[in-house]
Amino acid sequence: MKKIFIFILSISSVIFLSSLYETQPIQIKYHNQEELRQIQQSIHAVPIDSNEYFLTSVRCRGCHGYDLQGLANVTEAGEDVNLYDDWETSMMGLSAMDPLWRAKVSHEVATNPGHGNELQTLCTSCHSPMGHYTAMFKNQPHYTLNEMYNDSLGKNGVACMSCHSIKDEGLGTRFTGNIPYDTNNVANGPFPGPMIGPMQLYVGLIPQYAPHVSEGNFCSPCHTLISNTVDLQGNATGGTFVEQATYHEWVNSSYPQQGITCQTCHMPQIEEPIKIANGYQSLQGRAPFNKHSFAGANSFMVNLIKQNKNQIGVGASDANFDSTLTAINRLLKQQTLDVTTEIESVIQDTLSINVALQNKAGHKFPSGYPARRAVLQVIAIKENGDTLFASGLFDANGEFINVNDPYEPHYNSINNPTQVQVYEMILSDVNGNRTTVLERSAYSLKDNRIPPIGFTTQHSTYDTAKIVGGAFDDSNFNKTNGVEGTGKDLVNYKISLGGYQGNINIFAKVYYQSVPSYWLSEMFNFNTPEISAWQNYYTASNKLPVYVSGDSIQNINVSTFIKNKNLENYISIYPNPSYESNTFISFHGLLVDKIEIFDSAGKLVFTDNSKLLPGTYPLSLGTKKGTYFIKVKTNNGMFIKKLLKL
Repeated sequence: MKKIFIFILSISSVIFLSSLYETQPIQIKYHNQEELRQIQQSIHAVPIDSNEYFLTSVRCRGCHGYDLQGLANVTEAGEDVNLYDDWETSMMGLSAMDPLWRAKVSHEVATNPGHGNELQTLCTSCHSPMGHYTAMFKNQPHYTLNEMYNDSLGKNGVACMSCHSIKDEGLGTRFTGNIPYDTNNVANGPFPGPMIGPMQLYVGLIPQYAPHVSEGNFCSPCHTLISNTVDLQGNATGGTFVEQATYHEWVNSSYPQQGITCQTCHMPQIEEPIKIANGYQSLQGRAPFNKHSFAGANSFMVNLIKQNKNQIGVGASDANFDSTLTAINRLLKQQTLDVTTEIESVIQDTLSINVALQNKAGHKFPSGYPARRAVLQVIAIKENGDTLFASGLFDANGEFINVNDPYEPHYNSINNPTQVQVYEMILSDVNGNRTTVLERSAYSLKDNRIPPIGFTTQHSTYDTAKIVGGAFDDSNFNKTNGVEGTGKDLVNYKISLGGYQGNINIFAKVYYQSVPSYWLSEMFNFNTPEISAWQNYYTASNKLPVYVSGDSIQNINVSTFIKNKNLENYISIYPNPSYESNTFISFHGLLVDKIEIFDSAGKLVFTDNSKLLPGTYPLSLGTKKGTYFIKVKTNNGMFIKKLLKL
């Protein structure tokens, strides 16, 4: 009788939905006819089998994917925000198909083949959790790449039920793929009072309200990874190495106290109510709605998979890939880093500038997989277009020029173009040599990745996210006047003018690189199917680093700039940045001939020629927000200061 009831109800639903299709205009955005047919088929999925624990994501697509009627999973403005399409081309959705990950696992196994089963089982716990944990729940001793290749659950990566069946048990204290799954066929979600019937009927899951899915602790099992160290013969040393600690970096920041979680940035919220299931006109919208774009910084890999999707076996549309790349680009450029540049002085034929990098992410920048790095590029150009100074340049293949081997040290001051500021973590084996074999990693030789705001060396989690090398002793790295937690690095550049007296333009830019070529050299010494496939994809890829943020100062006349290195000590502008209508400038022991204020476009917005005596004076900036340059001519030289009005 139960089967007959389900059959009748399913037929009734099809008739009901068909009637809607006849009366509503179909809004096809990114799907061809074959994709639409698959969507139609997935509307009524067979419920989960009684001896299984997870469903593949396609079983969720019928209700939480693209709505053929344009009624659900869409904003009032008509933007399609369906969960399935956003997830499908994210690195969460692609985690098990990621060709670099597959190649790296095979590299680790080839390096220490006796550890092969254990290494693969560890790596699949986060990249292929549904396949991995199904095997564990069925008492299989291991879950390897070959088993994953033949497993639809495994190849589904970090799919819907990889997250929505996690229970609130020890979150924040479980790491390295130790995920607490609820095996009672529940689907945990962020909204109280979920509609139970349709999900229970069609897929055999019971939706339930679970506030922990919106908390930062929810991400701890996979975003702090601690591995056991072996020596060069593959023998365990008894030590461990923190390969990744993004979760602990967030804990050691000011963001948890502000209620800013991982989901806040990587699953941006829509405040308007969104109907979250297709085919139910009476369903009320839910708010706030978290988009499932899972944007990070790895546009290189998303684009590489897009270009090779047929060979890799990914069926997502190019439009979905492009949507993910847009989300990544937005996150990188708007929510990751601020760069500000200012002239300090011109003394004895040397131009001194300060470049400040402010981390806006809730964790180190870069973070995650230890290959990732960021490079600061600073270029000074004469008014005739000739380059006076350039550090951090890269060639047409994306290779940074003048980066030392085995690695570049951290700098607090740079006075030579051959010195390059590279923000990265460098791994060391037990002999103190740089390595990219993760199982051989014993400690860090360098970690100057910029910490988040609020990060301190006194926090209980600091041992998992240490500052290592020259950055630790740099008084301008995450510090101001000895106080930690700025989330900033300030680098001073001393640029020799060589007698040049004209105008100079200064450009400072930060570039991000998720897979530097040096990281692959040890891997490419081995020949496995996974490494060969990855090498082919990588060789044909666009390896140019990704621009993140930058700043410039233009038309600086060095011949009339600061002649006294102590001049800045006698002039102060406050508050800076300015959030208020009143901004002030103070002069101490100086006679001021002229004050000029220019906006970021170089337009003169204020002039005062009144021969000011030492004292404090208001600056007229008006109400317009933006970047301003305050130019002061004194009896002791010229002074230029940048002011941000927010």
